[in-house]
Amino acid sequence: MFRLDKKNLTLFLLLVAYFLYQGTRQILGAALPQIQRSFGVSKTGIGAVVTLFALLYGVCVPLAGVAADMLKRKWVILAGAGLFCLGIFLSGFACGIGMLLVTYGILNGCGQSFFYPGMIAFLRRLHKDSFATAFSILQSGSYVGVVVISSVAGIFAGHFSYGWRIPFWIFGGIGILWTLLLVFKLQDDETEIPENPVPRASVGEAFRVLFCKPTAICVTLALVTMLYVDFGFKTWMPTFLQEHFLSSPAEAAFSSVLWHYFGAFFGVQLGGRLADRFVKRHHGVRLVIGATGLACGVPAIFAMAYAPNLTLCYAAMTLFGFCRGIYDSSIYTALFDVVEVRYHASATGVMLALAFVLGSAAPVLVGWMFEHLSMTFGVASLGGFYFLGALILGVAKIFFLKRDYCA
Repeated sequence: MFRLDKKNLTLFLLLVAYFLYQGTRQILGAALPQIQRSFGVSKTGIGAVVTLFALLYGVCVPLAGVAADMLKRKWVILAGAGLFCLGIFLSGFACGIGMLLVTYGILNGCGQSFFYPGMIAFLRRLHKDSFATAFSILQSGSYVGVVVISSVAGIFAGHFSYGWRIPFWIFGGIGILWTLLLVFKLQDDETEIPENPVPRASVGEAFRVLFCKPTAICVTLALVTMLYVDFGFKTWMPTFLQEHFLSSPAEAAFSSVLWHYFGAFFGVQLGGRLADRFVKRHHGVRLVIGATGLACGVPAIFAMAYAPNLTLCYAAMTLFGFCRGIYDSSIYTALFDVVEVRYHASATGVMLALAFVLGSAAPVLVGWMFEHLSMTFGVASLGGFYFLGALILGVAKIFFLKRDYCA
């Protein structure tokens, strides 16, 4: 029976924060045409906001990971949450592209980068024997956040002349209030496990640990392939649906996230529970689960790209999401299996930085394929990256894990 003890309360507090963390990223995309008309800027100009966000996130996230390993993780998490929620809230008051670059690009980008690595390490320390399950619950919250907040933003943007501002105010304001609640309710992870003190990491040690473990490098490269697919899918799938099946941009935007994350919700739950159940008997199960999710996603992506009708396309998107959820359940647990506890946040930060920067090339490359080859080929090409990611994780399991394992 579920009990709201200290660990579960912590999970709930972080779940809501993560819901806002992932979901608020979708506000800009859902209301992009309205913002563009409001400011009178080109697509290139409005795209610069997203580019700045991505670059700052990639640059800051390794620093954030090191900070979370050297300082009190609770306060690093709170600083990140407060900053990105403030950036989202102030974005609703932007009167031009310059202010949006500051609020959404800089404040939001820096805040989100500092929130995530500390949160993952924090959760791993409190849920040592059930981290995959706890993380799967957290991921489910992020999936719901993407669908809900994107839908709300689309509704407001489509029905009011300045409706695009309202979601920034609503969810930014909720985030600021939730951060204040976390100040008083979120307990430091070390107070939960006082019998196991962990020395803090130095910057040099953190980088050395990650790059000296072949398994950790493989897990990072696999995440690059997954994020490449994720960026490409989120950016271009609404356009693909409009060109092939739907006439309504709002319906295309909503459908492109709904079916995918519906499948992912169930996939991440299954993957997390399987990992926690079998990991004590089979140390490599997390790599196997991750590789299986990516490998099974390959035919789903091809089916999505070449679907002859909308119903089959939605079915393929749901299966693709399910496979993505399977992989998501083991992203960080696989890394933590080969990285000592005191380097968890630092290693997470470095891994995210590399994956985020390299994976963010997808919107440009897939867009080029749309223009010079075909939309179908562009979407189908994403399957090749899932196959590559599965191959990399398989290599890690067969050749490196036994030597690198330290969990």
